[in-house]
Amino acid sequence: MRGHEHSSNDLSGTVHGFVVQAGNVHGGIHVAGADAREEVPLPWQLPPSVRITDRTDELRALEAHRCRAAEGGHSTLAAVSGLGGVGKTAVALAWLHTLRPHFPGGQLYADLGAQAPGGPADPGEVVGRFLRALGVPTGQVPPALGERVALYRSLTADRRLVVLLDDAATAAQVRPLLPAGRCVTAVTSRRRMPGLSLDGGHVIHLEPLSTEAAVELLDATLADGRVAAQPEEARALVVLCAGLPLAVRIAGARLAARPRQGITTMVRALSEEHERLKALAIEGDYDVRAALGLSYQGLPPTAARLYRLLGLHPGREFGAPVARALLGGDAVEALDALHDANLLVDVAGASGGERYRFHDLVRLHAAAQAAQEESGDERAAALLRIGHHYLANTGRAEEIIEPGRSSLERAFEPESVVEEDLDPVGGQTEAEAALNWLERELPNLMAVVRLARPMGAPELAWGLTDALWPLFPRRKLYGEWHEAHREGLLAAEEAGNEEAACRMLTSGALGKLATGDHAEGLAMFERAAASFLERGDALGHARTLNYQGLAHQRLGQQDHAAELFARAAAELPACGDLRAGALARFNLADVALAQGRYGDAVVNAEAARLTLEAAGDTYNAARAAGLTGRACVGLGRLDRAESELSAALSALRAEGAGFEAAHVLGGLARLSERRGQPWQARQYYRKALSLYSSASRSQSAAAEEVRARLSALEPPEAVPGAPDLEAPGPAAAEDLQGGDASGP
Repeated sequence: MRGHEHSSNDLSGTVHGFVVQAGNVHGGIHVAGADAREEVPLPWQLPPSVRITDRTDELRALEAHRCRAAEGGHSTLAAVSGLGGVGKTAVALAWLHTLRPHFPGGQLYADLGAQAPGGPADPGEVVGRFLRALGVPTGQVPPALGERVALYRSLTADRRLVVLLDDAATAAQVRPLLPAGRCVTAVTSRRRMPGLSLDGGHVIHLEPLSTEAAVELLDATLADGRVAAQPEEARALVVLCAGLPLAVRIAGARLAARPRQGITTMVRALSEEHERLKALAIEGDYDVRAALGLSYQGLPPTAARLYRLLGLHPGREFGAPVARALLGGDAVEALDALHDANLLVDVAGASGGERYRFHDLVRLHAAAQAAQEESGDERAAALLRIGHHYLANTGRAEEIIEPGRSSLERAFEPESVVEEDLDPVGGQTEAEAALNWLERELPNLMAVVRLARPMGAPELAWGLTDALWPLFPRRKLYGEWHEAHREGLLAAEEAGNEEAACRMLTSGALGKLATGDHAEGLAMFERAAASFLERGDALGHARTLNYQGLAHQRLGQQDHAAELFARAAAELPACGDLRAGALARFNLADVALAQGRYGDAVVNAEAARLTLEAAGDTYNAARAAGLTGRACVGLGRLDRAESELSAALSALRAEGAGFEAAHVLGGLARLSERRGQPWQARQYYRKALSLYSSASRSQSAAAEEVRARLSALEPPEAVPGAPDLEAPGPAAAEDLQGGDASGP
């Protein structure tokens, strides 16, 4: 992000597309074919299947619907509804797992969180995860929901895959997540969703199990002969569970842990618990709650306390380190006890260590037990430990990605922190592993940001937001970028912390510029500038001059932008920030280039490059070299232009900076035009357009300019049989190394 005091790329990760090898090569830059790309592993995200009973008719109906849709050449959409704990997800999984041989394109899974503490999942966030699972690099995921959905449907149009959308809140939440082509989508929800019938969906409502089927499930859970020995007691037990599979499994797990206990004892205890919890009934869920209450009473004290404390966790899932932060060394044994009691579910395909989640009814029960048995101070302390754990580990990730970054002061309790696994795997760099951890935990981190003010810890809101800075621009997470800074600013203002408020304003305003809200971003920069002046912070104020210049530049006010950049370039080094001063000079050069003042552009860009290289900022130094090369084309210094552009392209490729590499390719195209090589110019322009599109900038001003120049260079339609007078000679063909002359 130009002019920001923190290093960031417009595109992070590996560029998926053509590969560029740049150097001082006679005749131009060597370009390899577009087939040189990494293989992306297929996603197989479905959780494992669990045993189900008495669902033959439902499974047959689902498969019959799929066959009818396939015969008509349509996609398959099915919705499974029913009470909490009735086995909706189990039925959907039992069906979808049988389809794997026929759908080799992969499996996608999303928990849509209808009952989640932070509210249902945002469809834009979910489709973004799907795109990344399908091989779209994180930096190339479009910012807008409509663009994401369009890309998602393009990628799935010719792909045979299955999708499970679990615990949906509404049909409107589901629709953006429906794939195209002949894919299969299953939706589960507590609500019946007749609206999906309009989308070709088949709706099935699950009723609780019959008594016989529930007894069969209990027998399979115990597998020790007690059901056969006590058939009437077993029937009485499953009746108390109301035929809900979750309740039967929980009751069975408790019995399995007590092999000497008769079923009669369990029936008596469950009857008493059932009566006690009737007042808490929600759509018949008290039957599950009764089973939960009984299992809870049988937990060891440490496991029972961890159960209560995890019920306070604000996110949908959590890792084992969070449990250790809450309970210390006893957490591992306690987690095993909760898992054995069917109170915790493994998160399938979890990376970065063990991860768990509660069924939503289990989480509600755990939170209710915490409210009853933990004091207000104890609950607040547990939430603070969770927040401090996430804050400390987010700070660790930030330091790996941007070492030495100047950050806001953060205080946390050391005893609340257990180190998360941030180690790289599978060829990742340390920075990639840290970014992946941040993105995986982002729902939890955002939940803490939202909760910070209500829980009386506003510093968590701005501290976490500040520590998350490296993630937002690299992974283009604009929605979370805006929300986190908005909440962080409110928290800082309520607490009267001007330093934190200014950081929230400046970093948040850069997010506004990234999404085209230039006027709003300018207003935020100006608010920060006024605060810095009032507090006598000369360095902070000088930085905002550069930021304001960026906003005016985006608004088309080039002269005013140049004035602000010039002031920043003079004041920032005087305040001790040489790197930020160099970025201001780079911005001055950019304005000069746009205005055709090529000599001024070269002077400022070269000065910026030297300082940035000395500061170790290879990314921005490469951008400066590219700008110098483009200005040299304007001056007619073509040999130097080739040298600068070649070096810049090589460095930007190493940084994975596709958007900036596209600028350099545009410069190489202009260079080819000046040398009378229109064929090669067209190739560079096409490659530049491909990169602009990959970086979700296909409608940017730079992309439009490239598109216009390419159109002007296109030759008239060839006469059939006539020789191609513009065909490249042997040297030019060798330079393109297999590149397709018809385009990228």
